[in-house]
This record gives sequence, C-alpha cells and structure tokens, in this order.
Amino acid sequence: MKPIILVIFDGLGDRPIKVLNFQTPLEAAKKPNLDKLAELGITGLLHTIERGVRPGSDVAHLSILGYNPKFYYAGRGPFEASGYGIKVQESDVAFRGNLATIDENFIVIDRRAGRIESSEAFAELIDGLEIDGIKIIAKAGLNHRVAVVLRGKNLSDKVSDTDPHIINQPLKKSYSLTEDDNSKFTASIVNKLTEKAYRLFKKHPINKERERKGLPPANSLLLRGAGKMSKYESFLEKYNLKAACIAGAGLYKGIAKILGMEIIEVEGATGKTNTNIEGKIKKAIDLLPAYDFIFVHIKATDSLSEDGKPIEKKLFIEKADQFFTPLISLVQNREIILTVTSDHSTASDIKIHTADEVPILVAGFGVRTDKVNKFGERSCQDGGLGHIEGANLIDFLINLRGETKLYGN
Repeated sequence: MKPIILVIFDGLGDRPIKVLNFQTPLEAAKKPNLDKLAELGITGLLHTIERGVRPGSDVAHLSILGYNPKFYYAGRGPFEASGYGIKVQESDVAFRGNLATIDENFIVIDRRAGRIESSEAFAELIDGLEIDGIKIIAKAGLNHRVAVVLRGKNLSDKVSDTDPHIINQPLKKSYSLTEDDNSKFTASIVNKLTEKAYRLFKKHPINKERERKGLPPANSLLLRGAGKMSKYESFLEKYNLKAACIAGAGLYKGIAKILGMEIIEVEGATGKTNTNIEGKIKKAIDLLPAYDFIFVHIKATDSLSEDGKPIEKKLFIEKADQFFTPLISLVQNREIILTVTSDHSTASDIKIHTADEVPILVAGFGVRTDKVNKFGERSCQDGGLGHIEGANLIDFLINLRGETKLYGN
C-alpha cells in the first residue's frame, strides 16, 4: 500500500491583504512546487471542524487526524506538556502557559513577552515549587511557551484560564467552573502560582536586560487549557497505519505522542522561521519504507500571521516551497499520497485564528485530478474536492490506499 505524507502548514490560510494587492500571502507567494502539486492533484477547501467554528490548533489537529474533539478533547494542557517531555500522570492537571508582559496595574500589554527567544530560565524558577502540598512541574517550550503541570491530591481541571486572551485587559484570577471543592482548591493553587511567578520573574536579570534594551519583560505567567490526561485509541489501532511525526513545536509532538505516533527528531527543527524545512521533508522521504503515515508540521506561518506580518509570511511560504521539489517526482510516479493543507486560517490583518476554510491539495496514488493549477484560497474554491471537513480526511486518504472497509454487502 502507498504511504501517506500529511504536511500541515499551521495558520496557512489568510485573508486578502491591502499591502499584497488584496491577495493572501499564499496567493501572492511565488511557489512553483506547491502550484505544481496542485496541478498534479485534486484540490478543495477544508473546514477542520465545521463551518463557522474558529478552531484552536489543538482541536483542529485532532479533527484532521480523525479524532472528533467533541469526544476526545479534554484541554490543551496535556498535549503541550507531553510534547515538552513531561510524563503526565492521570491525576495531574496540565496547562499551556505563556510568558507575558504586564504593567504595574497588572494589565496584560503583551501576551507573548515580545516572543522572547527562550522561556527556559523562567520555567526553571517555578519548576519544583510546592504550594499547599501540590508540586509544580514546569518545562520550557518554543519561545514564550511554558508547560505547567500540577501534581498532587484533590486536583481538578475544571478551572478557568488566567489568560485574558487579548491585550490591554487585566490578568485574570482563576476560578472554579463547578461547585466542587477540588476545583476551588485547584483554582487557588493556580492563583498562588501566578502571584509567585510574578514576584520571581520581574526581578530576573534577563528582564532587567530586556528593559534596558526597551524590550517587553517576561514578568508574568498566563495559564490556560487546563486538562487531565485521557486515554486515546492509538492511530495504529484506529486506522491500522504505522505513523510518525516530524515537528518542531511541542503541541504537535504532544498530540502525536499521545496518539501513539513515533516522534522523529530533525536537527534544526525549531518551529520558528529558521526551522529546517529541508531536513523535515528529506527525513519524511527517508522514512517512507518504514511507515504508512508521516505527519510533517510547519509552524511559522501561524506565528507570522499572529504578529501581523503578511509580507514575512509570504516570504516564508516561498522559502518553504523550494524544499518540496523532491516530492514532485514521487507524486508523478504515484509512489505516495501527499496532502498539503492547514489546521486553520490566521488573518494577518486582525492577528487571530478565524473560521475561514483552508486550502487543501491531495496528489499521488489513486487521485483523480481537477483543473486547478494554483495552490491558494480562491483557486482551491474550484477544486474537485469541494468543501470537506477535517474529520473525513483520513478516511478519504485511506480510501486512496484501497483499504476502506466495505459498508453493506
């Protein structure tokens, strides 16, 4: 059976931007390889959840991989923590964290502390703390990201975020989402940790140096996505596909790890604009004899949109495109089934995820082509796939392999 390569550009979809002559970054980009793959394949538009739903990256990836988040999702924290190398226990409560900048009135003025280069020194400050008998486990992620796990007795994941999710709003207090004593206790731990982190972070030498340079200090910790570890049917059990994941950022490794995929490390795979895309694609090709399904994640398109940088996003797409050359011959020779898409759109003008559908192309073995020869939001509107939902994608790809179970007699 032919192997599947799934490439997800995080936040690839966008909206027409004035500075790009009202094209999206993907439409404006010079990307001969992606356009050629669109010509060789079939295209369409993908709603990763369903129409009108503005997805987070966690639920979008679950859906694309065939795990309905309505049944499988229990908070982003466990995925993030697992991706950063923390062995999350069933009784733990895990959070996704951001280093952030707050002013003297505790107003959040930058949710990512200027996308600080590393959160490691700050994670170390809170890792190992004990608050009211609860151990704090913290590990640095990409840039401003931190995974935080609470370990101990009487914990609940039914607590609110401290992250206001938008700037110029006050740092929030966590509160219980139920009347349960355990959730009230957990919220109190979160609030005490937030206060402790502020006291420790604000006097760190790194922040003194950042302030001297006019950079936003990483003086606060925002927590969100509380969750407990759930048991998942593995990707192999669910689809009978031996799967591997190549990614730089922790969330995507965490999702893949929890679904039983093997995490393949690639030198220089950072999840940033300097990530080793060439190495990721080459590694995916090298893995073809050993795996049925290879998931490759590319993060920076999303980060650039969230920072309001459409021109830089366009240039990054052009940079990435040049490394897709080796995949073209594999597609032409029908040796693989290649899918290129995104988990969600991120609008560069308003700097947030949107519910806008994303372009998708599928090329290679078993594919009936259409007339589309450009990979873009509007060109893919004319594609033969039409509108599909993320939950249907893996079954569609398995059908191309000739392995779909017969319905009826």
